[in-house]
Amino acid sequence: MNNKSLFLLLSLFFAVSQLFAQQTKALKSANTETDYDIQDSVSITTRDGGILSAMIAHKKNDNNTKPVILQYTIYVRDKGRDLKSIKESVDKGYTGIIVYSRGKRFSPDEINPYENEVNDVYDAIDWISKQKWCNGKVAMYGGSYNGFTQWAACKKMHPALKTIVPAVANRPGMGLPMENNIFINPNYEWAFYVGNNKYLDTVTNNNRPRFRGLKFRWWESGTAYRKLDSIDGEPNRWFQKWINHPSFDEYWQKMAPYKTDFAQINIPVLAFDGYYNDSQNSGLYYLKELQKYSPKTPFYLIIGPYGHFGTQVGGEAVLNDYKVDPVSLIDIKKITYEWFDYILKNGPKPEILKDKINYEVMGANEWKSASSFEKMHNDFLTLYLTTPKSDDFHKADNKKPKKEEFLIQEVDFANREISNNNYYPSPIIQKEVNKNDGYFFISEPLTQPLIVNGSFLGEIKCSINKKDFDLGVTLYEVTPNGEYFHLSYYIGRASYAKDIEKRQLLQPDKIEAITFSNTHFVSKKLHKGSRLLIAVNVNKNAFSQLNYGTGKDVSDETILDAKEPLQIKWYNDSFVKIPVLK
Repeated sequence: MNNKSLFLLLSLFFAVSQLFAQQTKALKSANTETDYDIQDSVSITTRDGGILSAMIAHKKNDNNTKPVILQYTIYVRDKGRDLKSIKESVDKGYTGIIVYSRGKRFSPDEINPYENEVNDVYDAIDWISKQKWCNGKVAMYGGSYNGFTQWAACKKMHPALKTIVPAVANRPGMGLPMENNIFINPNYEWAFYVGNNKYLDTVTNNNRPRFRGLKFRWWESGTAYRKLDSIDGEPNRWFQKWINHPSFDEYWQKMAPYKTDFAQINIPVLAFDGYYNDSQNSGLYYLKELQKYSPKTPFYLIIGPYGHFGTQVGGEAVLNDYKVDPVSLIDIKKITYEWFDYILKNGPKPEILKDKINYEVMGANEWKSASSFEKMHNDFLTLYLTTPKSDDFHKADNKKPKKEEFLIQEVDFANREISNNNYYPSPIIQKEVNKNDGYFFISEPLTQPLIVNGSFLGEIKCSINKKDFDLGVTLYEVTPNGEYFHLSYYIGRASYAKDIEKRQLLQPDKIEAITFSNTHFVSKKLHKGSRLLIAVNVNKNAFSQLNYGTGKDVSDETILDAKEPLQIKWYNDSFVKIPVLK
């Protein structure tokens, strides 16, 4: 046989092998599909007549009752993707079901994010619990909006709900669309994404130039925040509804557990979150309130160097240009189903759950645990924001100054050439900071290593010539080699610092104490020689509401209200307290 004949024979053999492999794969797939009984067009009627669309997956020819794993979501994604997720539940020995929010998929109703979930999730669980294939036990999991719907289910507990596993759970009015009573602009387009049609408006959502341009067109125009959709050219009824509730009023309170509502939550909870999750203050809010009002209810938290989307997949190797510790990457799906087996089938507890709070220490490449948020640290570093200079920055001193002094800052809201408060952690590690962006206060070098562990808090003493302002405080580690590692931040409206439900305007030229604690949670090992840097500023940029300080509804203020610049005096008895583990 010559070489040419051998080549042709081998080519034919390869082609036949490929065809056989494809047919085998197709047959295997077909056989796999027959393992499931799929109902993809189920309708659930709520007590008030609403219609919810659902898909259900069972094990084929299995008539045994089983616990049910429920996902409740506003995100109607590709049918194959959603079917795959509920089939995973079947593969793990459960019945899988996904229920879509009112108005989504085959539901004929109007879409109103957040507003109906408390009652609708209850009704969905009630319907599930009465089906012949359910053994009376329902569990829920999922991230972001799906995390919120799990907590919404706990506003009024259904006896069939046995556990929830929320990841990066949103709390309407606290993380989206506003944070500490400031409306955040990147949330604007989300309403179109989920509200424009029965599925998801990915075309609109992916039009990043449109929405980034919108922010800057609004910023440069100086028009009222309420006119954002007029500038965009498309009415946004959801946005208009939300900005009519700048206080954390009854509209927001009724969407999920609030205050004493947490006292009646008696089911175990496993939550996932990330140090760099934008809505982290929402997710941890639920757990802190649960710990406060229902201390006997078992809950566990797994948290590490993850962003909003990264948390939901168990982490990413590189986050905002920062290479995370390898040990922080986890198999979130495996842990979730181990938890379900633990609660619903008396299986072993997931190994990673050493205690209630399980956290990865950045820079140490190790996991630690604590029995409560308060037990994570054994000390506080209290740093006063003083007037003397230390190199390029002012001094963050561990001793309270004996003499009252202050630093003066002027903010001209009419000047659109200058932005204030670059607080967002991207990239996490920076080579330099803008030293003209507010005031910076730096500590002495650490004489021993320690771990920053938890959420920093503080009190800013200040006086202004207006009635209100939006405060920004950012915390960095300055490493011995001069890099700036973003640890945490806070933004909040001064007039809501005392009470998120009621606006209390400041008195012009009177010294006020602005206390804050709802900052972003972090764990990071600091080495000997590192220093802590605190940036304090007035929030003024294109990425959130612009508070001109008149005392009017901030959504109605315009550049015409910026005739007089804001003058603020930062007093030297202001301080931050940083929780540390020594």
